Amino acid sequence: MTKKKNEFSPDQFVVYPAHGVGKIVSVETQEVAGFELEMFVIAFEKDKMTLRVPTHKASDVGMRALATPDVVNHALKTLRGKAKVKKAMWSRRAQEYEQKINSGDLIAIAEVVRDLHRQDDQREQSYSERQLYEAALERLTREFAAVAGDDENAAAAQIGSVLVGRAA
Repeated sequence: MTKKKNEFSPDQFVVYPAHGVGKIVSVETQEVAGFELEMFVIAFEKDKMTLRVPTHKASDVGMRALATPDVVNHALKTLRGKAKVKKAMWSRRAQEYEQKINSGDLIAIAEVVRDLHRQDDQREQSYSERQLYEAALERLTREFAAVAGDDENAAAAQIGSVLVGRAA
């Protein structure tokens, strides 16, 4: 068996689709069912969570490096766009939003933020709408901050100004 070089390394920020931005703290070997398995140990500071992902499965589960500045700019462009809300039942839309958030795709997450963002003069959000919006906004903010090397407040301010400044 040839061992392929890992595309990820310790101290690198990565995006895990279901959890967002985490930092690889180490690569360790564990014995699982009699087999030696090399694992990435990923810390999600904000969630006080540690995840172990087999190194050979990292790409298969959708783990990826942080977005490039080009992708971040594309996400910002998406945020500036007009909200596209389908006429489907809320439960169906909520499911689609949830899938987009958990896809780990920054553009899809930006679409959710764009579509669920409410200006002050717009109708009230339902509890589930707000939950999805906040989850998407948090993922977007964390990745923007990690890419820019900024803190999350700066990233949140950038996203907020784009959302407020866009055409209602």
